[in-house]
Amino acid sequence: PGREGPGCPKKPVSTKTGIALLYDEVSENAYDIRLKLTKEVLTIQNQDVVCVSGSDHSTNHRTVTLHRQPVHGLGLSIKGGAEHKVPVVISKIFKDQAADQTGMLFIGDAIIQVNGINVESATHEEVVHLLRNAGDEVTITVQYLREAPSFLKLPLGSPGPSSDHSSGASSPLFDSGLHLNGNSTNTAPSSPSSPIANEPKYEKRWLDTLSVSLSMARISRYRAGTDKLRSNAFEVLALDGVSTGILQFYTAQESADWLRAMSTNISDLTLQNMKMANKCCSPSDQVIHMGWVNERLEGIDSSQLYKFKFLALKGSSFYIFSTPPVSTLDWVRAEKIYNLCEVLFKIHKLWLADDCWLQANLYLGIHQDFDLEDQRPYCFSVMVGHGKSHYFNVELASELAVWEKSFQRAIFLEVQRTGSKTYMCTWQGDSLCFTVDFALGFTCFDSKTKNVLWRFRFSQLKGSSDDGKTRVKLLFQNLDTKQIETKELEFQDLTAVLHCIHSFIAAKVASVDPVFIDSQSIARKYMYTN
Repeated sequence: PGREGPGCPKKPVSTKTGIALLYDEVSENAYDIRLKLTKEVLTIQNQDVVCVSGSDHSTNHRTVTLHRQPVHGLGLSIKGGAEHKVPVVISKIFKDQAADQTGMLFIGDAIIQVNGINVESATHEEVVHLLRNAGDEVTITVQYLREAPSFLKLPLGSPGPSSDHSSGASSPLFDSGLHLNGNSTNTAPSSPSSPIANEPKYEKRWLDTLSVSLSMARISRYRAGTDKLRSNAFEVLALDGVSTGILQFYTAQESADWLRAMSTNISDLTLQNMKMANKCCSPSDQVIHMGWVNERLEGIDSSQLYKFKFLALKGSSFYIFSTPPVSTLDWVRAEKIYNLCEVLFKIHKLWLADDCWLQANLYLGIHQDFDLEDQRPYCFSVMVGHGKSHYFNVELASELAVWEKSFQRAIFLEVQRTGSKTYMCTWQGDSLCFTVDFALGFTCFDSKTKNVLWRFRFSQLKGSSDDGKTRVKLLFQNLDTKQIETKELEFQDLTAVLHCIHSFIAAKVASVDPVFIDSQSIARKYMYTN
């Protein structure tokens, strides 16, 4: 216990920072951002240029006068233009040359004016021509472009070594160098454009633009309305509806690391919320587990295949919510509430390392009732009364393992608390009662006279069959004769009774041989192979 091996990854750290992209689905552009993860909050930062000293009358616009050097020109390069639907931006600043010496220009600055002429709607060539023919003293007005599209491939550092995360491929937009001498009339070396002491000083910094609370937050890796996984990307949605937008990462490993780190922090906060809720609940009504899942909705327009649902295992019940319960009153407002003894948890899909599907369930063999053509891994269903089922999907194998273990524990605790369940049934016109008892096994008695008709232990049940509607045959072995005795019964809700029998037998096995139950765990067995 506690030993880490090759198959047991370390728990992700709770705090983390790194560079990512924010993808805009409307413009189909992605912008460089910085992520800061703490135990409780995910913060998105954008780069901006801020005044750090001196008087600054306009925080958005900076007007800078450049003195063209005879050899190195203006000491900068530009990219972009109206033909690319982006402003012309400074893409390079050369160390110790004119632009660098001002201390007021930065990579990522959008050029607004050149010598008083507005160039916001100008093409790349128009701005190049204007800058090269502007004379020895060039006054430009700039504004930092906070959401510079990633296709510009602007390095995040300025000036100095590039911290560009990109693949190194050249940008589709050409860099026009203005560090070479333009049409200068002055052949004498110009003096360095050193910033004056009283002039404002600027720095490029990462500034907080959005903070998303992770308490009860949910994560989605899927494109809205589809079963298509986003490539190295996901979205985080807070309980209050605030969304990070689509966070895109440069590698699959980065995406997986961030997904695990955020999921871990969300799970830890959920655990804290559970502990708080349990302080107000009796020992028999404790929250065992709760969290977000996606529920597959059957028989509707394919544009809404899955919908977020919040599940909870509490006391004797399994709850399905559209939004998490925040107050004690919220628990009675669940969309669905089921008795835990009468549900059956089944795992459907795990995505293994070799990309093959594993379709399995916890105890009863392969389950093929559902259409398994959808592309989501980590799926499970909860079968309920009257033959109905809920089909769910989670984002990570570790989440699936937790749900599997939690359903087991919640059901076993409820069986032990309840002790026995009695159902009304009939056979050949007689009104009977059928009891499943944790200690005694199965008992059938007359509902009027209370006379016991037959009784068998769990170990005597050797098989069963049913018509899928109301009628079941239970096959018991007589301890004395070793012969099989068939008992037929008819129930109003046969599914609930069969699930109850399953729950009681599984709980009985768990109480006698917990190692066997652990060995049957599908999710935990494979959760580290992906």
